[in-house]
Amino acid sequence: MKEIIMKALLQNPGAAALALFAREILANPRAMGAACPSAPLLASSMAARVPLDRAGIVVELGGGTGAVTTALLAHGVPARKLVVVERSPTLARHLRQRFPQLRILQGNAAYLTQLLGDDAAGRIDSIVSSLPLRSLHPATTRAIGHQFETLLEPGGLLIQYTYDLRGTHSRLLPSFRRMSSKIVWGNLPPARVEVFERE
Repeated sequence: MKEIIMKALLQNPGAAALALFAREILANPRAMGAACPSAPLLASSMAARVPLDRAGIVVELGGGTGAVTTALLAHGVPARKLVVVERSPTLARHLRQRFPQLRILQGNAAYLTQLLGDDAAGRIDSIVSSLPLRSLHPATTRAIGHQFETLLEPGGLLIQYTYDLRGTHSRLLPSFRRMSSKIVWGNLPPARVEVFERE
């Protein structure tokens, strides 16, 4: 029976990714912060906000099963300019197998400067975040917010989604101004994509 299930998952990568996501959320629901992977519509909505005419790199946080990563590449972000960070060792391993052309880093975004190493010394133009900032421990969320402020220069963009559809302004990002905010109804559950600019 196990062999039949494994064969079915290999023949359907989407099902394999969903099974992997389900296993991770059962192991650590608070860190995952979502009931299911981002829908293609949400992923493409986030990716579309990344400008392609800048010279710096794009950092994706919370790569998960690769929905947003796929959308970023489809949007036109060159593989050499995309760095993906994922906390879960299992999901990071999955991402390395799925995207061998990308730099996939396994670790905690609260220590993003150390994780990026030499890349942190260069220009980071955009951070695309799928991190569940509202459900993480407040100290962790503050540490991640500090990383955003440290790594993004003035004019740099933070693209973040949230399940809070009210559009309340986050006090975690005092050095950022909100540029746009849009609800993506085609996601399960619906999500709001927000774009912030480093002041």
